[in-house]
Amino acid sequence: VFFPPMAPVTRKLVQIGRVAMVNYGPETGKLVTIINVIDGTRVLVDGPRSITGISRQSFPIKRLSLTSIVINITRDASTTQLEKRWKEQDIMTKWKASGWAKKQEIRAKRAGLSDFDRFKLSIARQQKSKLINKQFKTLKKAAKI
Repeated sequence: VFFPPMAPVTRKLVQIGRVAMVNYGPETGKLVTIINVIDGTRVLVDGPRSITGISRQSFPIKRLSLTSIVINITRDASTTQLEKRWKEQDIMTKWKASGWAKKQEIRAKRAGLSDFDRFKLSIARQQKSKLINKQFKTLKKAAKI
């Protein structure tokens, strides 16, 4: 039996130093760093508080979304060591450059729109669509000739 070679699997593992985003609860949307794995369902995380606003605490893994960013730290690293690594490796800049963070920013911007702003946006979309369709029709006619 022949099995074709598989593409390498890139999984985000629960590991010490992995940056994750809280996806449920009062800290939703904030970044944390996994400091230690308590058991199969819980991890010890730290913000650090001065940068992300979350202090060291235990979190269920279900409430975390793992990112692809990993910090090189030791198990149970102190908050000062973690802060130093965050600044050295410029984690916030890496996060803000990711597509995930950009999508979050767009969603937050859209959620903050007023009714009139949403109306103006729909009108702008309609105008854009009309221009695209008009241009498409002229190109289609030119192709037939």
